[in-house]
Parts: sequence; structure tokens; C-alpha cells
Amino acid sequence: MVLEPGEARRARSLDDDERGAQVRMAAIASVVGTSIEWYDFFLYNTAAAVVFKDVFFPSSSDYAGTLSSFATYAVGFAARPVGAAIFGHWGDRLGRKATLIVTLVLMGLSSALIGVLPGTHSIGVAAPILLVVLRVLQGVAVGGEWSGSVLLSMEWGDKKKRGLMASWPQMGVPIGLILGTVAMSSVASASGDAFKNWGWRLPFLFSLVLVAIGLWVRLRVMETPLFAEVVEKRKVAKVPVAEVIRRHPKEIVLSALLRCSEQAPFYIFTSFALTYMEKHAGRSDTFALNAVAAAAIVALVLIPLAGHLSDSIGRKRVYAAGALLTAIIAFPYFALINTGIGVVIFLTVMASEVPHALQYGPQASLIAEVFPTNLRYGGAGIGYQLASVIAGGPAPLLATWLLHDYGWWAISAMMVLAAVLTLIATALLPDRSRVDITDDAVYA
Repeated sequence: MVLEPGEARRARSLDDDERGAQVRMAAIASVVGTSIEWYDFFLYNTAAAVVFKDVFFPSSSDYAGTLSSFATYAVGFAARPVGAAIFGHWGDRLGRKATLIVTLVLMGLSSALIGVLPGTHSIGVAAPILLVVLRVLQGVAVGGEWSGSVLLSMEWGDKKKRGLMASWPQMGVPIGLILGTVAMSSVASASGDAFKNWGWRLPFLFSLVLVAIGLWVRLRVMETPLFAEVVEKRKVAKVPVAEVIRRHPKEIVLSALLRCSEQAPFYIFTSFALTYMEKHAGRSDTFALNAVAAAAIVALVLIPLAGHLSDSIGRKRVYAAGALLTAIIAFPYFALINTGIGVVIFLTVMASEVPHALQYGPQASLIAEVFPTNLRYGGAGIGYQLASVIAGGPAPLLATWLLHDYGWWAISAMMVLAAVLTLIATALLPDRSRVDITDDAVYA
């Protein structure tokens, strides 16, 4: 079952006004949908750092409880390539729009169920087991969401503005981070001592309201004209994921390695740092959450600027600058937090988002452009999400272990290594920012 040719022709035969309206709606739908998905995902990240060790691992020591909590956090990342493969198949078979509706519903329901999940004191070992299952479903949903939302925006946009258009759904990350951390921070302040008993559950339950809004927006968008052309020309692959792995293995691996210096440091800065600021800098949960939210505002401004800049000077130049800056700030980051000075810590956390935004802005288009349209959903998604297994997911867990056994300098060294891997992958990955991505000969 694929998009009908008649419906595909309708998506490609719009007049200028209708097309302009669809371009705007596609950008809005991508931003709204990814913001909701990342809101749900970051809620878990925050809760894993400040709540779950007490609710689901209460009998463990503080160190073991933190490790266990971050381990369940990492499970969601391991599930993301699985989601990319599952939904990549359907995204390249049925289309971007239909697939994105399913991923949004799956994420919202998984998050709401976490909000009503009893703790270990109530149902014993079943509690952490069910938590892991729901985290896996979250990971599967996010794994299928990213490439679809990027393609929905990029494939509707002007070919000279693909970097900017693909950066719009990337803004869902800082928006989701802001919403998630502000929600947790607000509930923590309002509920006081009750926060770890029931207050943390409220932001998870609010996911259902956000999902309803996201569905309303996404249902109004038509399928992208680039995928519609694939349907019209009957070039839809029968097993797209298998085909993209067979034809483009190098691009998939390089896409994953490309993200090392964006993924690992980002989740250290936004998740592990919450615990670090509390235990090693003497700062409250609320202070740490507010600092991360402020950093997300910096990213919200810089991500589209970096995407736009990549349309002018090329994706790889902007991306390499971000990776190099990550290596430069790796050691000063922890040294400044260790001062314990509130203003210094706050500004340091905000500054840490600059190198991330320089990479995350052009990243979507840089990865998506290396795959042909009929294999793009699966190829881009798998390459992107494999980084979750090798970099993003293990980062807070590795950081907790490195800090315990070696000290903060070892975490900084890990970030420098990630930057080196990224710079190598950036040099090897093709930059197709100025080519016609509808031309099959480009990918031959």
C-alpha cells in the first residue's frame, strides 16, 4: 500500500498560493510535532536525573541508583534505530505524513502511561520493568519521528533554502527541552516535598493535550511533492530499508559518526549536568533545570541561523566549526561549573549550546541530502539514530562512571574524542547542499 498516484498528482499541481500555504503549514507541523515528541523525551531525561532513582530504584545506593536510572534512560536511545528502521520502511512506502501521525500518537501514549506508572514501593520489580518497556516505546517513536519531520519540511521547501527548511524541525529539540524542563521546574517549585511522590507525574500526563494539538496540525498538511513524484513515477522501493542499507552503507555509518560531537556532549550538558550541578556545585534541582532551559533558548535562536548559514557557505563548513568548538570548550565547561558561582555556572551552561546549535542547524539537511528521495526516510533515519546508540544514549551513563572512577577531566577527554570522530566523518561525507536532489544520477 502506497500513496495513490492521483493524490500524488494533486500534491504536485498546486498553484503558487496553495503551495506557499503548504510550505508554511509543513514547517509549522514539523516544529509542533517534533517539539511535542522531544518534550516527552526530555521529560524522561529530567526525571531520570532527579526523580527515578528514588521512585523506581529506592533500595540502591545513591551511585547505583543514578547508574540504574541512566541505564533505563539509555534503553530509549538503543530503541531509536529500531524505530528508524520500522518507520523508515513505511515512510518510504506510505509517505511522510501518515507515518508521522503514528509516531506522534505512540510517543504521547507512552509518556502518559509513564505518568500513571506505580513506583517500586507499590508493585515491586514490575515497576522498573514496565518503565523500561515504556521507555523503549518512546525510543521507537522518536526513532521514526526525526527523518519524517525533517523531510516534511525540507521536501516542501525551496531547493535553495533546504538548510533553513530542514532546521525548522530541529528547533523542536530546544522547544521540547524548554517545555520539559520548565514543566518539571514549575511542578517541583509548586509541589515542594510532594514532587517526588506525585508532582513529577503531571507533566507526563499533559502530553495527551499536546498530542491532540499536534495531530490537528499534522492532519492539515499534504504529502511532500518530492515523495509524490516518486509515487507518480512508480519508483517506490518494495523494501526500502534493506535497499538503502545495501546501496548506501558508507553514508549511513558516516551519518552516525558525524553526530558524535553533537550527541554525546549535548546529553551530558542537558541530563548528566543536572546531577553534577546538584552534587558537585551545590546547586538546587530548580537552578539546574532553569540553566538548561536558558541554554535551550540560545539554541532556539542559533539553530535556524546555522541552517540558513549552511545554505550560503555550505553545510560542512558550519558543521566542522561546531565540532571544533565542542573540543575547545570541553575542559573549561567542567572547570567553570566547579567554581560553584551561580552566575558563572548559568552562563557556562548557556554557552555550551553554541557549538551544539552550529552542528544541529545544518545537520538535518547534511544527512538527508546524501540519500535519494525513495530511500531518504529510512536512510537518513537509521544513520541519524545509530548515533543514539554509540554516543547519545551511553553518554550520561559513561559520564557517571568516568566521574566516579577518574574525575571530571575524563568526561572532557571523551568529548574531545567525540569531536575528532565528527571532524573525520564530516570530511568524508558528501556535501550536496547545491545539487538537485531529485536527480537520480547524483546518487548512482
